[in-house]
Amino acid sequence: MKMMADRAFGEFDFIESVCEMFRSMPNNGFEGIGDDCAVLPIGNGEALVFTSDMLNEEIHFLTDKSSAFQIGYKSLMVNISDVAAMGAKPVATMLSLALPKERFGDWSAEFMRGYKKASKKYGVKLIGGDTVGSKSGVCISVTAIGRAPMANIKRRSAAKVGDVIVVTGRLGASAAGLRDVLAGKLSTRNAKIHLAPEAQVCEGEWLGKQDAVHAMADISDGISSDLQHILDRSKKGAIISMDGVPVARGASFQDAICGGEDYQLLFTVDRREAESLMQSFEQQFGKPLYKIGKVVRPNYDCYYIGWEDSNGRVVYALDGGGGYNHFGDND
Repeated sequence: MKMMADRAFGEFDFIESVCEMFRSMPNNGFEGIGDDCAVLPIGNGEALVFTSDMLNEEIHFLTDKSSAFQIGYKSLMVNISDVAAMGAKPVATMLSLALPKERFGDWSAEFMRGYKKASKKYGVKLIGGDTVGSKSGVCISVTAIGRAPMANIKRRSAAKVGDVIVVTGRLGASAAGLRDVLAGKLSTRNAKIHLAPEAQVCEGEWLGKQDAVHAMADISDGISSDLQHILDRSKKGAIISMDGVPVARGASFQDAICGGEDYQLLFTVDRREAESLMQSFEQQFGKPLYKIGKVVRPNYDCYYIGWEDSNGRVVYALDGGGGYNHFGDND
């Protein structure tokens, strides 16, 4: 078995250290860090889910390549994607902006037009936030709130041995689109997907109602990273078919597994009900689901991803390396 080389302390190591720091504190009714959203049961079998994400200029968007409208639209979509990944319906957001002086006025008005369009599409109310000045670019922080029956909430820890691993769409378009954007090709299909992504909101809520769906996450950092989160939380391994990964037109296999920002949904489903669920999904949404692999038993304490080629040979990567890491080298 081939193991990945040791790596420097990174984003997910930092998150784990924060989890450990707060582990002994009372949870006050919340299910805490570990899923796409925190969960708060509110009685009568219902729950609220909460998520918070930041978008920084030069990291998540380029103001000379993206319109203010597109940045506003994207800011909402990437946050309600986390709500969809829990099987919940997004109902409200809070928005905080740090803006340089030159971004107040026309730019901020266009930003809010984009944010409103995305919000109106899914009936998501803006209920509060904050606005401050910035001396170092635009910083956007969104808190998204969703609601669902407790029975519908999907957690990363629920994958089971034998589950089929499925994604809701072709992958890699955003990574390919970023290359187009940087090359000044702003009108290509993939560039538009990168600049104004669509969250799988209705799909996530529908999947939340399916008992056969066990674990779920959204694809924000690439499946090599986001699947690893499911495996770590579920204490399982996985075998992924390289030929089964659906690669978007104009993208590479590397884009599809490591590129991130696709905002499709990645989930595991009972193998006995997978075909039936896939047929029902296609009837409901007019598009297919894609089987990419299966959940397997862990190898001792190694919650690995094995990549299977067309000849049935499996190469193991134990740390899910390759997805986006905010504290790592992503060049």
